[in-house]
Amino acid sequence: MWDSKSLEKIREKVKEWEKEVLQPILKKLPERKREFLTEQGFVVKRVYTPLDLAERNWDYLEKLGLPGSYPFTRGPYPTMYRAKPWTMRQYAGYGSAEDTNRRYKYLLSIGQTGLSMAFDLPTQLGLDPDHPLAWYEVGKVGVSMPSVKEMEIVFDGIPMDKISTSMTINATAIEILSMYVAVAESRGVDRHKLMGTVQNDILKEFIARNTYIYPPEYSMRYASDLIIWCAKEMPKWNSISISGYHFEEAGATPAQEVAFAIADGIEYVRWVLERGKIQGWPRSVDEFAPRLSFFFSARTNLFEQVAKFRAARRVWAKIMKEWFDAKDPRSMMMRFHVHTAGVTLTAQQPEVNIIRTTIQALAAVLGGCQSLHVSSYDEALSLPTEKSVKLSLRVQQVILYESGVADTIDPLAGSYYVEWLTDMMEEEIWKIIETIEKMGGMIRAIENGYPQREIAKAAYEYQVKVEKGEIPIVGVNIFVEPEEVPKIEILKVDPKVRDRVVSRLRKLREERDPIKVSRELNNVRRIAEREDENICPYILNAVKALATLGEISGTLRDVWGEWKAPEVF
Repeated sequence: MWDSKSLEKIREKVKEWEKEVLQPILKKLPERKREFLTEQGFVVKRVYTPLDLAERNWDYLEKLGLPGSYPFTRGPYPTMYRAKPWTMRQYAGYGSAEDTNRRYKYLLSIGQTGLSMAFDLPTQLGLDPDHPLAWYEVGKVGVSMPSVKEMEIVFDGIPMDKISTSMTINATAIEILSMYVAVAESRGVDRHKLMGTVQNDILKEFIARNTYIYPPEYSMRYASDLIIWCAKEMPKWNSISISGYHFEEAGATPAQEVAFAIADGIEYVRWVLERGKIQGWPRSVDEFAPRLSFFFSARTNLFEQVAKFRAARRVWAKIMKEWFDAKDPRSMMMRFHVHTAGVTLTAQQPEVNIIRTTIQALAAVLGGCQSLHVSSYDEALSLPTEKSVKLSLRVQQVILYESGVADTIDPLAGSYYVEWLTDMMEEEIWKIIETIEKMGGMIRAIENGYPQREIAKAAYEYQVKVEKGEIPIVGVNIFVEPEEVPKIEILKVDPKVRDRVVSRLRKLREERDPIKVSRELNNVRRIAEREDENICPYILNAVKALATLGEISGTLRDVWGEWKAPEVF
C-alpha cells in the first residue's frame, strides 16, 4: 500500500520528531503514566503512522474491502445506516404479562423500533410459577411466561407482523418461540412473516450464566433442532443469538468475549450439519447460516471496542468461507446485537452511568452493530424505571439523528491506530480459537473447564487492578464521594404479580382438555427418545394444546435428565 521510499521518509520524520519535538517536551512535562494499556492488555503507543501497518504487510483489500463485501470488516451491508438504522431494542419485561405489555407500548410510543423480551428465572429454567423452587422469583428479573395465555396478554394491541421481537431465552427457547408463533397464527399472522431473534445459545449458559437444564449433548440437539426448524419455517427469524456478552459480564477480556462466542458458533454449525445428516436437511451451511446472529457487549474503551467488532466480523467471515465452504455471502456476514456493558454500571454516582453508556453506544454504532440496547443508569440499583429507559433510548436517537456518525460507513476505517488495534485483536481471537480447536471443539473445552477458568482468571486480574487503582473507575476508586442513599426513583415489582400469574395458570389447567394435553406431551416424550426427527413441531403442538412450560420441560427432563456442572477453581 505504501512504497519503500515513502515509508523511509516517514521513518526519518518520526525519528526527527522524537528527538527535536517530543524529548524536550517530555523533560518538562512527563506523561500521566509510564505505560498506557487497553483492557485487552495491548500497549498503546504515543502515535501511530503508516509504519505500524506496513510492518504488518497490511493490505487494504485483504483487511478492509468494502461494506457488504468479504471480509465484511466494514459492515455486513453496502449502505449500512444510510439506508436502515440499527434497531433500537431496549431489553424489557418484568412482573406479569400486563406489566410487560404496558412497558412495551410505552417504549414503542417514545420511538423504540424493536422489542426485546426479558423472562424471569423460573421461565428460563423451565419451571411453572407455582413450582416450589420458583415461588420467590416470579416476575423479578423478567416476565413470567408459563403458558401461551401469558404471551397473548403481552402482545395485546401490538402488531406482531410489523414489529421485530428479540427473546432472551435459552433452555426453554423452543417453548417460548412456540408460544409466540401460536399467538401470531391465532391472529392470522403467517409464521413466515414474523421477524425477530431467539437467543437459543445454550453453550454460553454452561460457560458463564448457568440457566441450563439438560446435559450438553441433549442441549445441543435442542438448540440445533430449533435452528433447523426456523430456517425452514421462519425465514425472517434469527434462530440463534450467539452470545459473547455474558462472557464479558463474567469477566472475559475483549478477545475472549469474541473468541469464545465464535467457538460456540463453530460448534453450532457443526451440530446442525450433523443433525442434517440424520434428518435429511440441511445439506449445506448456506441453507441455515444466513440467519445465525451474534450478541456482544460494548465497554467504555471506545477504540478497542470498535476494533473488537471489526475483527469479529473478519474472523467469522474467514471461518465460514474457508472452514465450512460457504458460498452465499449472507452466510459469511456476522450480524450482531450490542448491549452496553451492564457490569460497568456503578451504584455510586449512578447518573455517571449515562456518560458511560453513551460512549459504549457510540462504540457499538462505530463498530457497525445491527441492533442496540443502552443500559439504563439505575440498573445497578433496580429494574429500570420508565424515566431511565426513555433516557437510554434518547441516547441512541441523539447518536443517530444528531451526531453524524451514521452518515458514512465505518468512519474510523483507515485510522492507523484503529487498523493496528483491529489486527491485534484479530490475532488474539485466533489464538484462543486455535486452542479450543486443539481440545476438540467448544463442548470438549467446556467439559475440561477451559473457558470457565480463563474467564475466572481474567475477572480476578481485572478486580485486583481496580482495587489497586490501576484501572480507574469514577465514583469507585477515583473522585469518590461520601456514601449516601441515591435520591432516584426505584422500580419495585408488585408482590401481587405472583398471585395473578398463578391464578391464571390454575384456571388454564381447569379449563383445558386434559386428554389432548396428555397426548401432545406423550408425543414430545416419544420424539425426545429418538434422534431422527426434529422436536420443534411437537413442542409447538403441545403449546397449542395449552400444555405449560413446566410440563413440557418436565417431560424433556424425564427423558434427557438434568446437568450438574463440575466445580471449577
